[in-house]
Amino acid sequence: MILPTGAVIDEAAGTEAQPSRTYKLDLAAGRIAGVIDELDAVRQAVYKILDTERFAHFIYSANYGSESNRSGDASIELKRWLTEALLQDDRINEVSDFAFGIVGDAATVALTVHSIFGSATIERGI
Repeated sequence: MILPTGAVIDEAAGTEAQPSRTYKLDLAAGRIAGVIDELDAVRQAVYKILDTERFAHFIYSANYGSESNRSGDASIELKRWLTEALLQDDRINEVSDFAFGIVGDAATVALTVHSIFGSATIERGI
């Protein structure tokens, strides 16, 4: 690569592997409602990852989504599936404090996502 005279490559500029600024999804209205960044963007990414079945959509890579919708003994594998799915996002460093609930046919999970922007507790039906 040839740089113009006086140009400088900022080594730190390319360190963020996953962009954080994204469109805010208003799921209730089914439309985009502005722009979000940092921890709010990570929180939205968690919801999107958990709602997308891995390997089911050609638009996503094989690393995107979760396997919790697949057949098998989900009670044993659920924590691993969720952790693997969420750690694919470069902004997420750790997933902890899992709490599962089952009422009838519905299952819920509460977990804490530790990201480069801070931590957020997420509760979600799975």
